[in-house]
Amino acid sequence: MLALKEIDDGLLVNIEISPNSSKFEISGYDEWRDEIQVRITSIPQKGKANREIIKEFIKLTGSRVEIVSGLKSRHKTLKIYDLSKGELEDILFKNYPDFN
Repeated sequence: MLALKEIDDGLLVNIEISPNSSKFEISGYDEWRDEIQVRITSIPQKGKANREIIKEFIKLTGSRVEIVSGLKSRHKTLKIYDLSKGELEDILFKNYPDFN
C-alpha cells in the first residue's frame, strides 16, 4: 500500500476526504492516487474537517496525529507518530473489514 510511508518517528499517510457524510469511516483505497479514502461528517469550514480527521485518527490509532500537508485540500498527508505501517494496516483491516 503506497499510501503509507514509514519514517523515523512514525508514519506518513496519504488520504482523500469526502466531507458531509453520515458518519466517519475509512471507505477504501484508491489505487490510482495511492490514497486511503476517508468519509467525515464535518464540512470543510473554519478547520472543522481537519479537527475531525485528527480526532478520529487519534481515536483509531491511539497515537499523536498531525496534518503535514493539504490543510485546505481534500488530499492530505497525515503524520502518525510511533506507529508502523503494519500496525496501521492491522488497525484498518480490524476496524473496517471491507477495506481493501
